[in-house]
Amino acid sequence: MKRLLIGIMLMLISSTISAQISDDQIYAYPEPGVTQLEANYGLIGEYAYRRVLEAAEIYDAPNGTVIEMLDAGYNYVSVWQFQDDWAQIGTDRWMKTDKLSGVVYPSGFAGVLLPEGGLPYTAGWMLVNLRASLTPGGAPAEENPVLNRYTKVNIYSVVDIDGWRWYQVGVNQWIKQTNIAKILPVARPEGVTTNRWVSVDLYEQVLIAYEGDRAVYATLVSSGMPQWSTNEGVFNIWLPLSRTEMSGAEGRDDFYYLEDVPWTMYFDGAIALHGTYWHNSFGFRHSHGCVNLSITDSNWIYEFLSPEWTGESGASVYVYSSGEYQ
Repeated sequence: MKRLLIGIMLMLISSTISAQISDDQIYAYPEPGVTQLEANYGLIGEYAYRRVLEAAEIYDAPNGTVIEMLDAGYNYVSVWQFQDDWAQIGTDRWMKTDKLSGVVYPSGFAGVLLPEGGLPYTAGWMLVNLRASLTPGGAPAEENPVLNRYTKVNIYSVVDIDGWRWYQVGVNQWIKQTNIAKILPVARPEGVTTNRWVSVDLYEQVLIAYEGDRAVYATLVSSGMPQWSTNEGVFNIWLPLSRTEMSGAEGRDDFYYLEDVPWTMYFDGAIALHGTYWHNSFGFRHSHGCVNLSITDSNWIYEFLSPEWTGESGASVYVYSSGEYQ
């Protein structure tokens, strides 16, 4: 009886489905035909990052002279070594260990290599742990398994319910659009001047790397929050740095200081693509305008784009939005 009711409900909304698909077609392509990039744990664990818990003095040596005052904020340092209750955070730079958190473990998330010729269905990632609904617009169903965050899914068909899209990701499995980030390759826009380039979709929070007109790699990012939105447009990387220090918002509540930010690629003034060790919120806006990537992803993109850095300007970066936030 339950299957009959589900069938009737699907028939009632079938006119809004983007493309009818059979169960056999779903079983033939149960997951995206992409190649998962392995997390680079050598790079992930290369530095010992810790958060600074409060305002702190920086000394030139253990029990030495204060050379700098670090205001309270969103602050992270990389620790070189410990000496008694002191932590070395740079050349002639030391902090008291009671000002520091435990070790921060960066995300092991990594993107995917895309097949030549494209994918048979739009693919994406789950953004939360969730059981799919049996029908579009329905509640999560205990009959369905939990789809964990960062699980890769195919989108077989789409239904509009009350202004929201619902994606079919399996047989009797439907997910609301807010819980999935999609991989949507774009045509090369006017102004992209390099063979290797990337697009950043602010709506989906997805970066795609291209060689010529072919999409070769895709991953989740975290761009600027609404009050510090990432600018749209076509840019070129003007300064690549394997490691750098970042700080901003001095004197404000949102002050931040970040040591040893990895694989940084500045493309819009002080806005950059870069690796991120201080959060695991990829797929959601999180930054002061930069495009945050996992450490594994940022290294891959950095190496992929590096052949374009021999000219007057580096690889092109196309920032756009495929939709509007509600």
